[in-house]
Amino acid sequence: MQRVMIIGQPGSGKSTLARKVGTRLGLPVVHIDHIHWLPGWVERSRDDKTRMCLEAEAGAAWVFEGGHSVTWDNRMARADMVIWLDRPVALRLWRVVKRALVWRGKSRPDMPEGCVERLGPETLPFWAYIWRTRKTGRQGIARLMARVPGEKRAVHLRSNAEVAAFLNSLHK
Repeated sequence: MQRVMIIGQPGSGKSTLARKVGTRLGLPVVHIDHIHWLPGWVERSRDDKTRMCLEAEAGAAWVFEGGHSVTWDNRMARADMVIWLDRPVALRLWRVVKRALVWRGKSRPDMPEGCVERLGPETLPFWAYIWRTRKTGRQGIARLMARVPGEKRAVHLRSNAEVAAFLNSLHK
C-alpha cells in the first residue's frame, strides 16, 4: 500500500489518523491545511490549492488527509485505500474545542507556521461551518465513498474502537 486517502469532516481525527497511518506504513503525510492556509490564516487561492493538491497526489507514496473536494476524484484514482472518518457532530465540536485549548497560541504540527490556534469570536465562522455542513458534508463524502472502485480498499470508521482495530491491522 503506497497511497492512502483520508477524508472526514472537521474534528473527525483526520490529521491524527494520517500521522499514525504514515508512521505504521512508512509513508509521508500530506496535511490539507498546509495547502489550504498561508501563515496568519490567509487562505490560498482555489487555483493554487488545486495545483498543490495535484502535485502532491502525483507523488509515488503518500497519506493525504483532508478536503479540497475538487481534487478528490483524482486523489481517489491514485489511492490504494480511501478511509472515511465518520464521527458525530457533537464529538467533532468537542474535539475542536479541546484542540484549540491544547494548542492555543501555537501552531499545530498539521498547520503551517503562523496559523496559531485561537478560541474566540474570530473562530465563530468555523463553528458555524461545522454545524451548517454537518449533513451536507457527510452526504458528499457518502457519495464519494459509494464511487470507490472495487479494486481499492474502502474503509468507513465510526468509533475509536474501529480506528484502533484498523490501525492494529496495518502492516508495512
